Amino acid sequence: MTTAVGDAARTASGDVFRTRLLEGLAQSIVERGYRETTVADIVRHAKTSKRTFYDQFASKEECFIDLLRTNNTDMIVGIRDAVDPDSTPPEQVHAALGAYIDHISSRPAITLSWIREAPALGESARALHRLAMDHLSDMLVAISTSPGFQKAGLAPVSRELALILLGGLRELTASYVEDGRDVRGIAEASEAATIAMLGLVA
Repeated sequence: MTTAVGDAARTASGDVFRTRLLEGLAQSIVERGYRETTVADIVRHAKTSKRTFYDQFASKEECFIDLLRTNNTDMIVGIRDAVDPDSTPPEQVHAALGAYIDHISSRPAITLSWIREAPALGESARALHRLAMDHLSDMLVAISTSPGFQKAGLAPVSRELALILLGGLRELTASYVEDGRDVRGIAEASEAATIAMLGLVA
């Protein structure tokens, strides 16, 4: 017989193992890269068993997709939290890019896997990419409708322009990580390009 308490305990336990496995995959990506990572590598880093892994995920790919989804959600939350909607548009751009760079600096290998390796995974990865870009675009549009932008008399950013900005930022990010350069080096060019494209005055 199951109980609400028992179900809640099993759910909590499952969440803990799931989180550990996602972090195990993240550590293995840093160590070996996604393609070379095996389920054995993931459970070794997570300090658990293959049985536990397959209780949570059907495959390494499913675990990877979940890791990227979680990572993208954390990034968006971090950016939103960093932006003061009452500040000037250039200040909001600076804060948003700073939060983005802080996030990818903490996990460059995961960021590069999202940009370069995930697209090769097929339909599930395409759905993840579309969802992430939709959410990021929504965030940029929301920032551009903030009180700070309204006070400056600026029209909201279109979704098309948001996608152009995001696409360029992703590619610049990937090139820095691939070359082993400090991703903080993208800050100046990214901020200047964003301000120019939005027609802002710094």
